[in-house]
Amino acid sequence: MFQRRPNLIRSAVLAALAGHAGMAFGQQAAQTEELEEIVVTGIRASYASSLDTKREATAVVDAITAEDVTKFPDKNLAEALQRVPGVALNREFGEGERINIRGTDDSLTKMLLNGHSLATADWFILDQLNSTRSFNYLMLPSDIIGEVKVFKTQQADLEEGGIGGTVDVLTRNPLDLESLTISGTLQGAYSELADETDPQASALVSWKNADSTLGVLVAGVYQKRTVRRDGVEVLGYFDAPVEGGDTVLAPSLIGSALFQQERERVGGNIAVQFQPNESLMVNLTGLYSKFDGDNVNENFMAWGSRAIGNGGTLSPTTIVDGTAVAGTIESRRNSTTGALEDFGIVYDAIDRQASTDTSNIDLDVEWSLNDAWKLHFNVGRTEANGDTEAQPFVEFGAPGSFTYDLRGKAPQVSFSIDPTAPDDLQFIFSSLHQILNDDAETYAYADAEVELGLGFLDSIKFGGKYTDHDRELRFNATTYGGFHVPINTLPASTFAGAMTPNDFLDSIKAAGTLDRYWQINRNEVESILFENLRNGPGRVLYPQQSFSIAEDVLGGFLMANLKGERWRGNVGLRYVRTDQTSNGYVVSPDGSIENPYGNYDPISVDRTYDNWLPSLNLAFDFTDQLVGRFAAARAMTRPDFTDIAPRASLNPGALTAQTGNPNLDPYEADQFDVSLEWYHGEDAAIVGALFYKDIKSFITDSVQTMNFNVNTDSPPDLDCVEVGESLWSCPFTTNVRTNGGGGKMKGFEFAINQPIGAGFGINANYTYSNAEADNGDPIPGNSENMYNVVGYYEIPRFSARLAYTYRDEFFVTFDRSTELNQEGFGQLDASLMFNLNDNIAFTFDAQNLTEEQIVQYAGSETRPRAIYDNGRLFYLGVRMKY
Repeated sequence: MFQRRPNLIRSAVLAALAGHAGMAFGQQAAQTEELEEIVVTGIRASYASSLDTKREATAVVDAITAEDVTKFPDKNLAEALQRVPGVALNREFGEGERINIRGTDDSLTKMLLNGHSLATADWFILDQLNSTRSFNYLMLPSDIIGEVKVFKTQQADLEEGGIGGTVDVLTRNPLDLESLTISGTLQGAYSELADETDPQASALVSWKNADSTLGVLVAGVYQKRTVRRDGVEVLGYFDAPVEGGDTVLAPSLIGSALFQQERERVGGNIAVQFQPNESLMVNLTGLYSKFDGDNVNENFMAWGSRAIGNGGTLSPTTIVDGTAVAGTIESRRNSTTGALEDFGIVYDAIDRQASTDTSNIDLDVEWSLNDAWKLHFNVGRTEANGDTEAQPFVEFGAPGSFTYDLRGKAPQVSFSIDPTAPDDLQFIFSSLHQILNDDAETYAYADAEVELGLGFLDSIKFGGKYTDHDRELRFNATTYGGFHVPINTLPASTFAGAMTPNDFLDSIKAAGTLDRYWQINRNEVESILFENLRNGPGRVLYPQQSFSIAEDVLGGFLMANLKGERWRGNVGLRYVRTDQTSNGYVVSPDGSIENPYGNYDPISVDRTYDNWLPSLNLAFDFTDQLVGRFAAARAMTRPDFTDIAPRASLNPGALTAQTGNPNLDPYEADQFDVSLEWYHGEDAAIVGALFYKDIKSFITDSVQTMNFNVNTDSPPDLDCVEVGESLWSCPFTTNVRTNGGGGKMKGFEFAINQPIGAGFGINANYTYSNAEADNGDPIPGNSENMYNVVGYYEIPRFSARLAYTYRDEFFVTFDRSTELNQEGFGQLDASLMFNLNDNIAFTFDAQNLTEEQIVQYAGSETRPRAIYDNGRLFYLGVRMKY
């Protein structure tokens, strides 16, 4: 057993950080002459450093170091954070992007970079349109991170916003590293499903002068990855009539979806540190990360809602749990000729030119006036853009019938036409929309701390912060008459390319699942649509989905740091005042803005609200090894931007919509935590924690029927009314965002970190979270059971890890007016490293070794929603340091 020696452990980890992204190349021994004490590096050193941070904290905190990040087969921070107790993520496109903490929704997690917010936008169009506050961790490659702290309790000097928790990402500083540190990695990433190998590279250079008063660090990363995702989807359910006048739930759309993407991520950070004396520290840091995610999604679908909504039939049926799980749907027939005349089959091909970037510049000054007073100043600016610069979209349809069965391994559909014959379909719609999403914040912060030493009152800390935050979504659209009509006579074969891959849906399909159809020729689609855009009227503002939000926040805090014999703590109060302005457009027949999508009036809603947030954190050292904690606080999280915007997000195919509400109140919660931590070795601990959150008001949906305009040649439903040229007013089943009832979240965590001997060790944790809303609504993001098990082996020349992560079923959101749930999901990852010498190591990483699939359903398992296969991913590379 190693004796506790925090400073040496911290020094060992900083020495490890001299290698790229904190990677130590093997377990090394270091010994001091005075104490004759061994200091470990490598995997065990990273665990020791993380436990050291947790033990010394006053609040309930978990940490991971750069050693943790790069030793796992994790390429972004979300995938590294999933190893922390109570943290879960989802992998809809194979790579983790957002996190849930202790069963809360991802939008209730606050993300900070070096103590302040980092602007975020998204690459995927649905996320761009949703405009949440949830940070997309794709933007933080693990290679540029130094340490991450996960605060599970609040304290007054911590920025508000994280009811679930707060993640503070700390980048490296040059004065903490050796005088000249150079490191780098080269890897090849093989995506098995796409059958492509792509390059990955990163580098770091850090320098400081001989006096350690000036330092400069520059780091960069380049990652490319080819993505393919196979899926079978049921996009919503609707009320369909059956014999006898009753209705049952029937599938709106059943499709076989092929998603393909080229991902390219470029990022880096810089730090310039100046410390002329012990009293003054000036740190200028900057970060930039850009993610290009051009993608194409093709989906050949049975269109049940269109066929039934426009006079078609459903027969015969097999009904289970009020759902027509099998049957035949036929398009409307002409009353005179008997010919099928409306659409029952549709093929969507969406080509998206998508990207997102985020940047930050921050100036931080620490100044010790004397032995008692410390001042801290900070100013910065952060910006993000999430754009679908162009979305070439082509849609093909046909009258027809289809027989379907939702039972069995995967949904099965038999069509009355040949899915491999392009000219069995007609070209029915095209568009070339553009979605621009901008997020920006300017902030200024100052605090002061005075040492008092008056009994248990150790010091007083106080400060304030001002932020000016702006979020804007602009939807620039093409119109049916102005854009599609000039090319609507083109045959479908004009756009046709190759067939779907021979192994498409191999791991998903049942005997009758559609697994082969024609794909678009992407180059031909882009050529025709962009040429058409140049020749036509161009794009126009799509008012009902465009908005902007301005938030000015003024906050301040007062916190007392407490200290006694074998105990420490803090008690404080944080106050924040939020001035919010929501801008958008509303439909008005006599509106001042004439638009092809109808007439609109601009609308602006102002509101102000205050929050008082008390907090208490206490830590007790019962013995040299046993630490107990108690925490109590009130926390708040502001609603997502899309929730407070006067806008409407429409799904015309299913006639469902979602609207915002500028008068929403923020989430508030009272929360309590108790933990007991036994540190029985330098890198060994057993931890247990209880948590309880009383959330005062969830933001939920009130379902209403509302009319919105649809720009198309024919009505999506018989109840639509023509209000203009190619313009229909249709009734939409609309989820209106509203403040609902409260709810309780309670649970416990258990974690163990234990070296076993002979180089072996284990790191494991389990979290139980029980979440209940007062009105019975499901709680988004809450998995009742989550666990992580990591086994490792490490000797000087070789190290290996095998990591399994699991979360059980959870409610995702309301999608197309129905519940979207996901079954439990577990993933097995592995990493190997061979140290050729002190400077060079060879690595092999693997993700999703058992090729687990994502399975989703709509409220009941009798109503399948989606099955996705992202395949396995392998990395082979070399790491170098100097």
